[in-house]
Amino acid sequence: MKDESLVTTSMYHYVDESGHSGSKIFKDIKNQPNLYYGVLTAPGDLDELITEEVIAMRKVVDTDRLHANQLGNGRLVLLADRLMAIQNRLGLVFDFYVVKKRAHAEFCFFDQVFDSGMNEAVPYYAYWTPYRYTLLLEVHLLFNATSAERAWNIRVDTDEKRAAQDLSLLCRDLLKGIGRIRTAVARRIIRRALTWAAKNPEEISYNASDEDQIKQIAPNIIGFQFVMHGIARRIVEEGKKSEAIIVDRQNEFNKAQQTLAEFYASAAGIDFDGPPDMPMVSFEGMPDIPLDFRPGDTCVGLELVDIYLWIFKRLFERKTLADELRPLFEAQIDRGSYDEISHEGIMNRILKMRGVNVE
Repeated sequence: MKDESLVTTSMYHYVDESGHSGSKIFKDIKNQPNLYYGVLTAPGDLDELITEEVIAMRKVVDTDRLHANQLGNGRLVLLADRLMAIQNRLGLVFDFYVVKKRAHAEFCFFDQVFDSGMNEAVPYYAYWTPYRYTLLLEVHLLFNATSAERAWNIRVDTDEKRAAQDLSLLCRDLLKGIGRIRTAVARRIIRRALTWAAKNPEEISYNASDEDQIKQIAPNIIGFQFVMHGIARRIVEEGKKSEAIIVDRQNEFNKAQQTLAEFYASAAGIDFDGPPDMPMVSFEGMPDIPLDFRPGDTCVGLELVDIYLWIFKRLFERKTLADELRPLFEAQIDRGSYDEISHEGIMNRILKMRGVNVE
């Protein structure tokens, strides 16, 4: 039972990621096809609330830090009852987000090449109405693993001339598979779009201009957008204030994460109306506190979110999870949030727009 004395108007968020690849998203994609983010929300500072309990758990499994990947099912089951007791007492909430790396590469291609503001052959409705989601799924039929990797490598190539040449060649190669497109309307739009892009690759502004821009389009930062919007949504729904957003420290992306958080803070409370029938972009509830970057071995909250993320990741990947650990997942079914960047996620969006329940 949740401890009523811990009912507060504040929240502390602990953020961890797994499947890190940076801009080289295809480097080990067979073993790490996805990037994951986990956000554990607590009613107070976990360093103050559970440090003694975490120290005791470390002794049980003989480690200096609770790191789920090292402990595995075998040693984590020894902590299952203690972890569940903390879950129940504090009413912890875990949000889980996934970026499928190959899908992200294809989406980046679509967002640039099929933008009707850049590509003169693309009609407005094909990009700025819900039809874009249907078209995106059709474009997916042109790609295989090799062409998706080519599309990404061009996207992160800062040599503008070379990138334009490679983009032109890629578009021409993708056109060879136009017969796989399932409808005549989509086939006509895609053929015209790719033909125009092949002839005018420099007009697409496809490739990133520098390393900072590459970081902004990496899965790590795209996934972090889920994190910030999820925290904002929780602030609005629960009417509470974020006291701290504690993020596992790592050199490559912390600066870009902070830049994104500052941008969102500056837009807090603003809603951006998009084209008719398209979702509104809302920044309601965005926190205005700076991110707190800490090493994972100096914060017990980061130790706990690492365990939750490991459990959810194993279930998502359909790997073996000890029965004793499943209650930690089941406790979040009606509490935590989930979202993903994937073609399955696009299909779910289409179904929701059609009023189909996809829960």
